[in-house]
Parts: sequence; structure tokens; C-alpha cells
Amino acid sequence: MQPAAGSDRSDGGERAFLVFPRFTGLKPQVGRTASQAREARLLRGARDQAGLLEPRQSLDAQAAGAEDRFDMGTTRLEAEDESAEFRELAESAGAQIVGEMEQRRSRPDPATLLGSGKVEELAGAAAAADAGIILVDYDLSPTQLRNLEDALPCPIVDRTQLILDIFARHARTREGQLQVELAQLDYMLPRLTGRGSAMSQTGGGIGTRGPGETQLETDRRRIGRRLVILRRELERVRRVRHQQRSRRESAPVPTVALVGYTNAGKSTLFNLLTGAGVLESSRMFATLDPKLRAIVLPSRRKTLLSDTVGFIRNLPHSLVTSFRATLEEVEKAEVLLHVRDAADPLSEEHKHEVEKVLGELDVLGKPRIEVFNKMDLLPASEQAALLDGDTVGVSALRGVGVERLLAAIDAALVGDPLEEAELWVPQSAGEVLASLERGGTVSERSFEARDGADGVLVRATAPRSLLGRWQQYRVDGKGPVARDRSGKRTRKPEPEPERAE
Repeated sequence: MQPAAGSDRSDGGERAFLVFPRFTGLKPQVGRTASQAREARLLRGARDQAGLLEPRQSLDAQAAGAEDRFDMGTTRLEAEDESAEFRELAESAGAQIVGEMEQRRSRPDPATLLGSGKVEELAGAAAAADAGIILVDYDLSPTQLRNLEDALPCPIVDRTQLILDIFARHARTREGQLQVELAQLDYMLPRLTGRGSAMSQTGGGIGTRGPGETQLETDRRRIGRRLVILRRELERVRRVRHQQRSRRESAPVPTVALVGYTNAGKSTLFNLLTGAGVLESSRMFATLDPKLRAIVLPSRRKTLLSDTVGFIRNLPHSLVTSFRATLEEVEKAEVLLHVRDAADPLSEEHKHEVEKVLGELDVLGKPRIEVFNKMDLLPASEQAALLDGDTVGVSALRGVGVERLLAAIDAALVGDPLEEAELWVPQSAGEVLASLERGGTVSERSFEARDGADGVLVRATAPRSLLGRWQQYRVDGKGPVARDRSGKRTRKPEPEPERAE
């Protein structure tokens, strides 16, 4: 990959100058309505220009007055946390940070975001630092991007494009790669008018990974056609995945999904519970493609545990909708484990950010266990204050608290209790035995022929819902046609009378 003009990769990182706009006059954003509406207006305007929709008013006119994209921190601690988080994003994208600038003003400047005086100051500072790229902790409008590129000595990458670049680095599955390219094109299309010379090369540095830049500047209609092709291919890949999921769900093994703010320790906890070798990294979005492993709970119930992408503040709504596959395990899970960093002074604020994304996925009503990780970093008095009946404290690094966590998961799944059953499975119904082994525990088995057919007599412990699928094979008096041990049919047992409460 060739570096962007003016960058220096001799030390392995692109020289980046960071800009932190802080707008004190913006009201805290509630929900996602305003952000979602702005993204929709931007995309509609881009598709207008690409010839995908009927002509409408200009993109910037549609976006006017909608600079409520971010809920900026109102306290110094929150502002410092936001800045530290953006530095982590930059480093995760491979940047070498060579300078920073913060500006606090009441509202964004519609033309340049920062105001002409600050832009001039930024141009001098970036040139003095020999920066090859400027990273802005904000989402830029097409006009702001164009004006900044005209005034500054190097390419500009905003927050969403930086996140997409990191996603492009970490996507490993074909579906993940398709999702990244689709999201990149959707986001870049309305901003093509502001690219100028920064779009003259294919490949390049931060913010240019994925679809080639020449493709983006050459022909809007061509990009529109590429979007259609990507969506069709993505749909084909999803159909295959849904077929695989359907086969998995033939044995209804419950799924438990790990969710949480980035770097809360989800992957470390996942490895502890499953014994898997999933990459543990402090880099943001190191876990992009979902990972599933089986675990056995104290009740002997088998459960699938899913590790998912970490959330961050102001996660763009377009990314949430684009990466439905990445987050699908959260939607399908019976129980959510919300992993929180017990030592994080902004744990409550980060909890709020996670819940905003869960709200977008419409899963806030699912059973949820709050898991405070890194408890070993707190004194005993603070540990006691955090824990109550609905929370569990662990140290994933030291392996402390695992038993209580597994018991809590067991308790959350009691809506589908385990039962022991005896079944005779004919040789022609091998999928029955396979599903019992996947979703439960087969403790005894013996080969036995009945009515001239070969089969296996098994004793299994499994969730009631799974045993209900194979009632016709039960020989313990609980099936629709009961059999004695010799295999002869007997009278179907009368249902037991309901007990009075």
C-alpha cells in the first residue's frame, strides 16, 4: 500500500494531525432520530447526484441546520475521555500522531466546521508537524470537507471514515468485507465533490482502504451500480448464512451474547469461558466478525457464547444498520452479558452508549446480566458497592468469579428447563441423536433393534424445547405413543391432573 502524499511510513505509521472540535452550544442528543435523519438526507442527496433518484434540492440545502450529529462531552473528564478514545481510533488505523489541536466553540461553522481563523492556524500547525493526513473527531458535511481540503496542506479524514477504515482492516469473512465496502461507498458518495486531489490515487493511507479512490471520483453512476451489485452479493451471502443458522437452530441451543463498550474485556472473558484462542487486543474493533463457541453450564446445559464488536460513543447509525450480521447474534441471543470495565471512571456514561445501540437493535427488553470486569483493580470497599443481585463481578484476566457468572447465566435461562429423557432413535433418524448431542448431554447409549429396525437407545438430558421436537422417539412414557422396554406399543398415558396451587 502506497502512502498518501506527504506521509512518512518509515516507522510503520502514517503521520497524522488530530483535531478535536468541541461544541458547547449543542444540546445533548436524545436517541438517534436527528442523526439518522441527517444521514438519510446526505445519502438521498448523493443518490440524487448519482442518478439513482429523481432530482431534488442540493445536498447541502437538505443538510442545513442539522449539525446535531454529536452529543459532545460537557465535563472536562468526558472531553478528555473522548479525546483519548479518538487517539485510540487513530492508532488502531495505523497512525503515528504528530500533533493535536482542540477548539471549543458554541456551534460548528457551516462552511469549515472550525472557522476561518482556526483553519488557518491548523494549516500552519499541520505543515510544521509534516503531517501526511488530518483526522477530525467529527463527521464533516460535503461542503466542510471541500472547503477544508482547499485550505489545508494534506487530506482530511473524518470520524466515520476513520472507523470504516478500521473495519476494513479487521473484516475477515466475505460478508464482513462486503459490508465494509458497501458502508464506505454509501458514506463517501455524497462527499465526492469535496475530494479533489486527495482522490487521485487508488489505495493510499488512512481513510482510503477498500474501494479504489479513482473509482469514486470517475463516475457517480458507476458507483451507484456498484452499490446495487454489492447489495445483491451481500444478500446471497446472507442467505447462505441463514441456511447455516437454520441447521444450527434445528437443535435449539440457547445463545448468550457478550456486549459492551470497547476494551471492556469481552474477548478476554470469552476466552476464559470457552478456552478459545480469540485475539485479545487493546486495538478498537479487533473483534469485528462474530465468534461462537459452546460452553457447558453448571446444570449441564449446553449454550453458545458469542463475542461481538465493541461499541463506542456516537457510533454512526449507518454502521449499525450496515453491520447487521456482525450484531445479529445479539438480536438472536436469549441472554445478553453486558461487560463493563469496573475501573473505568466513566463506566455509567459508557453504559448509556451501549444501551443506545441496543435500543437501535430493539433488544433492550432481553434478559441482561451486568458483568463488572477488572474487579481486581478495585479495593474491596468499592467492589461491594458495585455488586447487587443483578450484577456479577469478575476478573477475566485472573479467572475470578467464573462460577458465579455461569450460575447467573443458568438462572437466566430457566424459562427452558432441562429434562432427562429416554429415547429410542432408529438408524434412519441420525439427525435426532446429533441434535441431542449438540443441545444436551447423552449419558447412556446402547444399540438395540426394534420391530426389525436397527436403532440406539439413549438417555439424554436436554432443554424441554429440544426434547419436545423428538417426542415421537421417547420410550419413557412421555411420548405421544408410549412403548415398553421391549418396544411394544402401550396405551398412551393419561395426562396428569393439574395440581392446585
